[in-house]
Amino acid sequence: MTDSTPIRWLDGEAPAQLSGGTTWGMPFARGSVPAAAALSVTDASGDAVAAQAWPLATWPDGSLKWAGIALPATDSPSAAYLVRSDGGASPREGNLPPSDATNVASGTNVTVTETADTLTVDTGTLRMVLNRSGSTLFSSLTRNGADVARDARLASLVQDALSEGAGTFSREAFTGEVTEVTLEQSGPVRAVVRLEGHHRPDAPGSSRREWLPFVVRFYFHANARSVRMVHSFIWDGDAERDFLAGLGVRFSVPLESGLHDRHVRMAGADGGFLTEGVRGLTGLRRDPGEDVRRAQVEGRPTPPPAAWNPEVSDRLHLIPAWNDFTLSQLSADGFELRKRTATGHAWVDISGGTRSAGFCSLSDSRGGFGVGIKDFWQSHPGQLDIRDATTDEATLTAWLYSPEARPMDLRFYHDGLGQDTFEEQLEGLDITYEDYEPGFGNPTGIARTHELTLFAYEGTPSTDSLAADALAASTPALLQATPEHLHSAGCFGDWAPVDRSTPARAELEAHLDFLFDFYAGQVEQRRWYGFWNYGDVMHTYDFDRHVWRYDVGGYAWDNSELSPDLWLWYSYLRSGRADIFRFAEAMTRHTGEVDVYHLGQWRGLGSRHNVQHWGCSAKQLRISTPAYRRFYYYLTADERTGDLLTELVDSDRNFLGLDPVRKVRPDADSYRPDRGALGVGLGTDWGSLAATWLTDWERTGNPRSRDRLLGTMADIGALKYGFLTGEALYDLDKGRFDTGRELIQVSHLSAVFGLVEICSELVDLVPDPEFERAWLQYCRLFLATKEEQVEAVGQPLEGIYLTQAHSRLTAYAAARLNDPELAARAWASFAEGGEHLNHGSAFTLRKIEPPHVLVPVDEAPTVSTNDASQFGLAVIQNLSLIGRHLPG
Repeated sequence: MTDSTPIRWLDGEAPAQLSGGTTWGMPFARGSVPAAAALSVTDASGDAVAAQAWPLATWPDGSLKWAGIALPATDSPSAAYLVRSDGGASPREGNLPPSDATNVASGTNVTVTETADTLTVDTGTLRMVLNRSGSTLFSSLTRNGADVARDARLASLVQDALSEGAGTFSREAFTGEVTEVTLEQSGPVRAVVRLEGHHRPDAPGSSRREWLPFVVRFYFHANARSVRMVHSFIWDGDAERDFLAGLGVRFSVPLESGLHDRHVRMAGADGGFLTEGVRGLTGLRRDPGEDVRRAQVEGRPTPPPAAWNPEVSDRLHLIPAWNDFTLSQLSADGFELRKRTATGHAWVDISGGTRSAGFCSLSDSRGGFGVGIKDFWQSHPGQLDIRDATTDEATLTAWLYSPEARPMDLRFYHDGLGQDTFEEQLEGLDITYEDYEPGFGNPTGIARTHELTLFAYEGTPSTDSLAADALAASTPALLQATPEHLHSAGCFGDWAPVDRSTPARAELEAHLDFLFDFYAGQVEQRRWYGFWNYGDVMHTYDFDRHVWRYDVGGYAWDNSELSPDLWLWYSYLRSGRADIFRFAEAMTRHTGEVDVYHLGQWRGLGSRHNVQHWGCSAKQLRISTPAYRRFYYYLTADERTGDLLTELVDSDRNFLGLDPVRKVRPDADSYRPDRGALGVGLGTDWGSLAATWLTDWERTGNPRSRDRLLGTMADIGALKYGFLTGEALYDLDKGRFDTGRELIQVSHLSAVFGLVEICSELVDLVPDPEFERAWLQYCRLFLATKEEQVEAVGQPLEGIYLTQAHSRLTAYAAARLNDPELAARAWASFAEGGEHLNHGSAFTLRKIEPPHVLVPVDEAPTVSTNDASQFGLAVIQNLSLIGRHLPG
């Protein structure tokens, strides 16, 4: 039997062309698809399409849960596709390697040729040669036998001080050195090559060490004329003396044509382009001829100079040739273009604008090379340089951090304010909400990922074609399953597609729309952009200054506090909206990279909310949890996000080195983690570990993750008070809890960092009646009356806050127990608990105008990120669980 699933373009319409192919992820219901080899793809007409499929996750029975699927490049992508599954293949236990793929229908394949020194990938249109080590990412990129780019390399600049007074400083140049090349996927439709290395100083005898470890991936699809490049680096400098002054990717571009047949193209705003020749033939006092001028502007070879007006052809040497071009985007609101004839001569301003698309190309009649940077202006400061365009070997540099910007300053923002003891730090927490501790505001280990697209041209494309490429690089086309299919597959717990069928439902959906639109608007109005900031939002608002509390301790950057990541991803799952997807994508890239440590003593931990993303001393799993990252991984098959998930597999070991509750632990005098019993909270801590182990088990079949997940679930079920125990002692070697602890302690934060969602999945995924009983007890009692709590466990529960957020616990119990009274209580708790957000007046905006603010802004008088995200999750899950009981 064959089943088919419709697949749609995220943005609604098919792109005009698909120069680099596309990859996406999609789920399948338990037991419905035995393996990735059972999948095939057809277009909207029912014709088979070449496709490659591989497993991303499996169900416990070995059947396919999530698959990555890739399609080749094409000039005429279908309006939609169907993914078909043949249920006849035999299931396999555990996960499958990426090489276990299927190629359906004939066509050009990606081919990979390996030698001891090189790895060569050929898409059928372009060919890249990569050395297995050395200072180049690739040695050549070829189209139709002609090199369009050579010797790609990473470049960085470090400055040893800032010019804050009369002192001097120096800059030193570094180049990325590749130390390992891995073929992660080898076709037939898609190939992936991974490179690792560090930056090393260019100057012989430099006293500086290698730094900035990086991972670069190149993605190749059959028939592709472009290659996707994903660059990730980890900051491992000394914030007191290392000031990053530039970070980029540099390419050599060979040129052969006359200077008047060399073409520079740089993307401005709103699809506009700078279109110039290296030696311009337009606007001259004498006219070379309309056909000559038009050819140069359109990027075609000009007629032979002998056919021009001799008043021009005889004086070509008197027309300036422009050697260097620069586009710099130093803020979210402005870019500048300029050029010069040579080093030692003045730059000439060309033009400027607001937000460049972050694309440029250099080409002549034999071929051309283009680069586009995703989120270019959003991740400012960026820059695009073309140098030596008048020579036979030009360079094109895509700066991810512009050397013209203020050098990167990652020092902590205050001197500690005398907070040397835990008591003083807790007092500081009480006034600024900042959990300070000396030495903990350290950025060493944070990371950043950029996505670029490299284009290989046969000559100079039309400006319309280049504009399409710039759009494809900045907003890559993506296929996605419908919300209905995502829901039917049974993934990610309790949610359902958008339903406005009743007035009450429509009202709640309108509130959800309001909240997302408000935050999307705040990103723009408040300019939440920049190299380290893009993707995050602020925590809490200051109504007196009409600004978010950007400078007040823990009220500033949110860093996933109370799970805005989950709110956004569930909002996307149920709506399929492209704008929500891209908002959630940016947040996932940020929170998984910048807010988490990827090396050093805190590797695998994230930093709580702060004025600086790395500033808080609370380094915890609740920020680094895969619960926030796995959506993007599964929906896109993104290998970089897979790296972040893999980093966390052994994160339970972090409790040996850093106790997350060290400042407030009541048993601090007797607690000794080095004796093998680690205190692990059953809320934010275990929820994060469970998400880690579940994701790893599904992805790899790792028995360690499986056993620790299932074992600790059984142990929670065996605890006398289950989840109400609050914390249990964890044996790191055995991966099990001590089940003898008899204690009741609950926290309002335990269930608002992914625990609800993970437990919901686990109850349905693996049978464990005692674990389910413990979870239902927690859900039923958390918002119960004091009398009901005393009757059940002998004492009332203390620390009950965030009533609206926790209404979804009651809703879960109501749904599992089929109890209408509990359902009514859940909706009542949802309404009465909305001290800041409820059904009525909270959802209003007021416009604040100058002189009270810099520019006009909207503010919602009762919205904070915590309230918004938890309101959103409560609505989404309550509607799914007990929507039929919604009053009105």
